[in-house]
Amino acid sequence: MSRIGKLPITVPAGVTVTVDENNFVTVKGPKGTLTQQVNPVITIKQEGNVITLTRPSDAKPHKAMHGLYRALLANMVHGVTEGFSKALELVGTGYRASVENNVLTINIGFSHPVVLPAPEGITYECPAQTKIVVKGANKQQVGNLAADIRAIRKPEPYLGKGIKYENEHIRRKEGKSGK
Repeated sequence: MSRIGKLPITVPAGVTVTVDENNFVTVKGPKGTLTQQVNPVITIKQEGNVITLTRPSDAKPHKAMHGLYRALLANMVHGVTEGFSKALELVGTGYRASVENNVLTINIGFSHPVVLPAPEGITYECPAQTKIVVKGANKQQVGNLAADIRAIRKPEPYLGKGIKYENEHIRRKEGKSGK
């Protein structure tokens, strides 16, 4: 049995989980509503506030789907209760960011500021001029948006300038004089 797939998902108070006949799962909570289509091979049982997923056989594709969908549903429950966040840092002289009306404006050495409006369900925060926090209920959407922001100016290996994740370590190179 899959180590991840066999773990039950406990649904906290204030969160409702509904499963259609086509394995279409909807999770509603204080932070929003998330939906996911689960493969019909996987069976979902909801008993009280505990959700368990089972698979029909030990075939490799069934094992993979078992763990995948359990993790996706657990992330949905966590997302609508607590939410997810990714923090980014701007490293470089004059690099700064600001948020106004949930529109992120980044100045990173281009001739123009980069303006990014937040998609639905996502919020930006700037606790400092050189720090950006992306928050939302959908883990995949938060991660993709943080990766898109980082891709605007990736950290370069010589001076370390650019946009990096908060805990990311940049491998540095010596440059011309380092023989």
